[in-house]
Amino acid sequence: MANRTDPLAKSVHGTNPQNLVEKIVRSKIYQNTYWKEQCFGLTAETLVDKAMDLDHLGGTFGGARKPTPFLCLLLKMLQIQPDKDIVVEFIKNEDYKYVRVLGAFYLRLTASVSDVYLYLEPLYNDYRKLRRKLNDGSFSLTHVDEFIDEILTTDYSCDIALPRVQKRSNLEASGILDPRRSALEDDFEEDEEDKDDDDDNHHARPMDTDDHHKEYYRGRSPARDRDRDRERDRDRDRDRDRDRDRDRDRERDRKHDKYRDRDYDREYDRGRDRDRERDRDRDRERDRDRDRGRDRDRDRDREREGRERERKDRDRGRDRSRSRSRDRHDRDKDRDDGDHRRKRVRGSPSPQREEEGKKKEKKEKKEKKTDGTDHPDPEIAEANRLRASLGLKPLRV
Repeated sequence: MANRTDPLAKSVHGTNPQNLVEKIVRSKIYQNTYWKEQCFGLTAETLVDKAMDLDHLGGTFGGARKPTPFLCLLLKMLQIQPDKDIVVEFIKNEDYKYVRVLGAFYLRLTASVSDVYLYLEPLYNDYRKLRRKLNDGSFSLTHVDEFIDEILTTDYSCDIALPRVQKRSNLEASGILDPRRSALEDDFEEDEEDKDDDDDNHHARPMDTDDHHKEYYRGRSPARDRDRDRERDRDRDRDRDRDRDRDRDRERDRKHDKYRDRDYDREYDRGRDRDRERDRDRDRERDRDRDRGRDRDRDRDREREGRERERKDRDRGRDRSRSRSRDRHDRDKDRDDGDHRRKRVRGSPSPQREEEGKKKEKKEKKEKKTDGTDHPDPEIAEANRLRASLGLKPLRV
């Protein structure tokens, strides 16, 4: 809400008055402490007090491009859009030079071409000094007439693009403006009238013969002296205009060089940012390749460990099968040795052992006959086997 334009404000050059200040500069002003603390709630009457406290002019400065109080008050005037009479009073104020310069800059942005020349050209006669803050934060010395000439002849001042104005010669040719009248012409006319009065008084006084001869031999006359003085004044004015044009051209060249240096600095900053971004991308790609290589090494190590584990499992299984086959071979060998011993023992049984074997065989045959399990009838044999497992006597049939 604090940054919105007054709803009653009229559009200037077909747009919102605040749009005459570039968006980047405008956002810098909105974030500035001076704008938030000193410019909040200002009106056309209270803004004069803040303008009277100004001690320098300028646009933005420093690495963060901070706006000056002069630029903040200018945007505030664009926001509240004071009446034209108030702005004209700003320009006519001779006690506070920064108030005059602030009103002139606002009028240069918002007024028509005829009003710009009508109200700003008389300020060429103001030669007071001004402090101007440069882009690096340092101060330089300028004058009111130089600043007025800058905003009338250039398209860029205080980091603000100025609306284009037509040349005065074109406006004079179309009849919009009268030919410019220098403030020195009135003084010249008064001096000429005074000289004419002195000449008339001199001619009214009777001239002596000696004076006449002296004047004759000197070859001087009041008309010739007047023409000579007028020619001298014209030469002085021409020299002054030439010096002013030379200074203006020099100042314009200096500003062009400054703008060119600024463009070079911007291009250099862009190139440096591009190089920095390229280096950052290169480092990011290098880190990505390093991560890929690390992942490949990790996968390779895992595969190697897997193969090593499989080889160990395979060797362990082979050793286990070898040990099992060795144990089986040993058991077979032991069994073969036992059978051989038993056969060898059986080959020469003792008589006592043979008798015991025969008795045992007879007893087994007798038991088989008595338990009824060998009965020819299968059902009876099955029943006797069941009764024998239960400890009962066999069936007798």
